[in-house]
Amino acid sequence: MNARKRRSIPRVAVLVETTRTYTRELLAGVRHYIAAHGPWSTFLELRALDSSPPAWLRHWNGDGILTRTFTQEMADLIAATGLPTVELRATNLSGGHRFVGMDNAGIGHAVAEHFLERGYRQFAAYSLQTERFFIERVRNFAGTVEGYGCQCAQLPENSSDSVDDWEHSQNRLIAWLAELPKPIGIFAANDQLGVRLLDACQRAGIAVPEEVAVVGAENEETLCAFATPALTSVRFDGHNVGYTAAELLDQLMQGKSPRRRETLIAPKGIVVRASSDELVITDPLVASAARLIRENALTGINVDDLCGKLNASRSTLDRRMKAALKRSPKQEINRIRFREVERLLRETDLTIEVIAEQTGFAHSHYLQAAFKETYAQTPGQFRCRHRGVLW
Repeated sequence: MNARKRRSIPRVAVLVETTRTYTRELLAGVRHYIAAHGPWSTFLELRALDSSPPAWLRHWNGDGILTRTFTQEMADLIAATGLPTVELRATNLSGGHRFVGMDNAGIGHAVAEHFLERGYRQFAAYSLQTERFFIERVRNFAGTVEGYGCQCAQLPENSSDSVDDWEHSQNRLIAWLAELPKPIGIFAANDQLGVRLLDACQRAGIAVPEEVAVVGAENEETLCAFATPALTSVRFDGHNVGYTAAELLDQLMQGKSPRRRETLIAPKGIVVRASSDELVITDPLVASAARLIRENALTGINVDDLCGKLNASRSTLDRRMKAALKRSPKQEINRIRFREVERLLRETDLTIEVIAEQTGFAHSHYLQAAFKETYAQTPGQFRCRHRGVLW
């Protein structure tokens, strides 16, 4: 690439499907980068998951490629160009190209925390075995709940997203669901699988979320809204992925060589819908405490305030919360606060002083000290690591 003369307007092929919410957000991120740092001459077309790459690509006199590669044929064709390339789907077909994508460990961990904070202590995962990123999501989900002393049952699918026999598939799911202990939180490795789970629950007369709560991944709005009930899902940060990938490709087209081979972007949180919007806490005192903490942690509520509102002693509340949630009242307050601190560090440029004010910490110095004690890094270091910094 160093020998290639850079054009005043680089020619870039964008081989990204346009059928999903995530990829449309990804393309918006690419467009945002081009608007700020372009212009680029781009090849972009409406594409489905199984769209073939254009045949002319092999002999194309272009400058760079942004791709979500689904087949070995497509990977070989892209490799034959010899052009700077950034992969946006998975690394197994990337041919050693730089990769920018979602942090699958963070996805699995976020879903586990979502269930745990609602009081679930029984878990399962429904996944595809066809892709490494599905396996990573489930592995980190299972690892997180196991860290709390819980088990995770798993039902893997060996086929792709498409279903060869819908009735057989749903009957298999119904049989699996019947064997699971209840109440249970189930992580579906993507929204397509989440919709299948919810349909199986509906057929079997299993109450959602009272008996089975379901969380998917990707926040594909069409699927999530169509499901009965509406599907809770992890929201991917497609815009940040697209912008970061375009920035990286621009550097590669200039002959630079960034150190990182992979850049992983944290999810933007969980969009809570009816499939997982209930707490599973049998102790009414703890259920009330958890609700008050969720509603007031960011406004500065402390344990004394909590005890006063609940008309309970500190020792009673501490004992019963530890029994139900494995966390003290103070730990639960800080957990909710730090969750919001993380989000603000990832998604905004707010100062630490403003973040402290918005998350219930009395002083920014206390926030910084508590954050470093909890995360073994400063808030600034966390922000750099989770904002897709390349250099």
